[in-house]
Amino acid sequence: MLTIHNVSKQTGISVRTLRYYEEIGLLLPTTKTDGGHRIYGENELKTLQQIVFLKALGFKLKEIQKLITNSWEWEASLDHQLSFVVEEQKKLQQMESAILGLKNASAIEGGLTESLIQKFIKLSIQDQEKKQAFRQQMFVAAEMDLIHKLPNINRNDPNSLEWIGLLGQLEQLSNENPEADSVQCIIKRMMEKAKVEYKGNEEFLEKMWAIRMSPQIAEQVGLYPLKEAFLHFIEQAFNVYEAKNHPFGDLQK
Repeated sequence: MLTIHNVSKQTGISVRTLRYYEEIGLLLPTTKTDGGHRIYGENELKTLQQIVFLKALGFKLKEIQKLITNSWEWEASLDHQLSFVVEEQKKLQQMESAILGLKNASAIEGGLTESLIQKFIKLSIQDQEKKQAFRQQMFVAAEMDLIHKLPNINRNDPNSLEWIGLLGQLEQLSNENPEADSVQCIIKRMMEKAKVEYKGNEEFLEKMWAIRMSPQIAEQVGLYPLKEAFLHFIEQAFNVYEAKNHPFGDLQK
């Protein structure tokens, strides 16, 4: 037999919590001494273990009370709780995705601003079904597979993070001359990555860039909205790179 203080020390449950459990009829002491001290036996300790376990599974105290008194269907309760946990996981994944997206957007834009937050909110509440339907109109099945390979601002995979980092570096250099070595070094890395990741799919990349340069279409497709001036800077830098590395590109067959 243990006093309430000993139970508290042994289980880590505060005396205040144990008293509250008694108050709501969830866990009653075995008896009380003449001095009013609560005494708990082995059965009460087992019940307390059940309460702690069920709380860890996310059940509410009222639900736990019905479960431990065998007045509730365990199978149905567990199925219900599992569904709840799965939904909560989805919400947490969505929250994680949104937080990652905002952090990555900040890396591209050079810091958090009110306009960036508003831009990201607009992107987050976009109708996913409409976006998917528009993509299916714009792209054939093979291109849809390629879209999933594109860097995503809401992910933290190495490929997406490198693209985000490269864009962030370019943003910091956007006041420089597109011909500057520092700019061309980043463009070179982008071209190398694109060649490796999308070899044989140059038409798809050209199509994506045309979409990217159209703010309205880019929004419908669900692309993160880059500033128009920044996009033109990137385009100029790419044109410089192409002219230096393929000066007779237009004459090639």
